[in-house]
Amino acid sequence: MTAATTGEGIVAIVVTYQSAGTIDDCLSRLRAATGVVQIRVVDNDSRDATLAIVQRHAAVDPRLRFIGNPDNPGFAVACNQGARDSDAPWLAFVNPDCLVGRDTLARLLRHARAAGGEVLLGADLVDVAGVRDGAARRNDPDFAAMLRGPLRSSSGRPLDVEVDDAQLLQQVEAVSGALMLLPRMLFDRIGGFDEGYRLHVEDLDLCRRARLAGAVVAVANDVRVVHVRGVSSRSRPGFSEWHKHRGLWRYFRKFEASRRSVMVRAGAWLAIWLHWASRLPGIVFAAREGSAP
Repeated sequence: MTAATTGEGIVAIVVTYQSAGTIDDCLSRLRAATGVVQIRVVDNDSRDATLAIVQRHAAVDPRLRFIGNPDNPGFAVACNQGARDSDAPWLAFVNPDCLVGRDTLARLLRHARAAGGEVLLGADLVDVAGVRDGAARRNDPDFAAMLRGPLRSSSGRPLDVEVDDAQLLQQVEAVSGALMLLPRMLFDRIGGFDEGYRLHVEDLDLCRRARLAGAVVAVANDVRVVHVRGVSSRSRPGFSEWHKHRGLWRYFRKFEASRRSVMVRAGAWLAIWLHWASRLPGIVFAAREGSAP
């Protein structure tokens, strides 16, 4: 009998790229986590020790299967590959730099069931020093703010939402893709991740489509998880920033452009790419510092 037919169990889907620094700890924790019946690791052409570490875990744990891509098709593509290669009724997308506790996913699952099942959940993400990650609770992107001040990220409605610890489940518009739990039925109904995104913004897109389908998007404020954050993207900051802004433009075209004038659409395009240009000096400086002897 498969996990799908029993109605129980979680598949943990991990997408790796140059993740040797954290993937060993990540997989050790997932293998020990309550409720995890399947683990799928999808690698996007890592050239470090990631593959050897994953294969060592797979050799001793039959729940773990590995999919190796010969190139890097992007995060969304890899997430969908992992989902298709599994049949557990609950999907947990876990970044390789996200370190879950033994009961993390089981507690998220209890919250999801208590909320009626039609829910996409995130957790209270913190860094290694215990500082909360603002990306765990987010609003939809505020393109009007970009138009008012394309180089002033503080104008308009903030992307990050303040924590409300009085609520165990805090409803938000979007959660971080570093850790997401949702039922397979919901994931399949909304078509999974949009593979037109390469890196970044695909989580905002998935959350918005889940809400449009009638699901609740929320953060479990009582489930805390360490997110080391950005291990893969730090190796290629320029690549990461380019695709983040490319993703914002795709998001705008999908959800906002049809109800905006031509002038507003042109202004949004200009605002997004002016913001990208404003980040270039920092990227170049960081690259030079990293290459210095």
